[in-house]
Amino acid sequence: MDGTPRWALPFLFAGQAQKEMFHNEALVRIDALVHGVAQSADLASPPVAPEIGQCWIVAEEATGAWDGNDSAVALWTDGGWRFIAPQAGLRLLVVDRHHALQHDGSAWRGAAERGDGLYIDELKVVGTRQPGIAAPTGGETIDAQARNSIALMLTALRAHGLIHS
Repeated sequence: MDGTPRWALPFLFAGQAQKEMFHNEALVRIDALVHGVAQSADLASPPVAPEIGQCWIVAEEATGAWDGNDSAVALWTDGGWRFIAPQAGLRLLVVDRHHALQHDGSAWRGAAERGDGLYIDELKVVGTRQPGIAAPTGGETIDAQARNSIALMLTALRAHGLIHS
């Protein structure tokens, strides 16, 4: 085995020549993946002027220097492009989407928690916090049972943190 099983970080071997090259390659990969940030996940061709250390998630039908690396993490280094195959659990903040993507072992998926709410299967199920909801008051006809039911629902929603007073 020449490298680690998940990220193919190169091992050093006794008597190996130019160990610093292998060690540096491992550091470059770690630097890209630990608390990683991708500039975008929507480009199929490399950006014109990448900066060293910037990453992208390569979109489908990649072209140019990214050809054949769909869904990989493309990392720009002083030696050119490095590609890292995603593994299940890899999570990268995607700058132009303003939320993270996580790889599930077969594809990139949007993170559940985002700045504008909570998503399940790309469907927003909880939005941003809105103004509080007051208990029912007033009205010409007072229905005590309806008010009590509404008050119980509001209490339950508050207890779950879905609404506030």
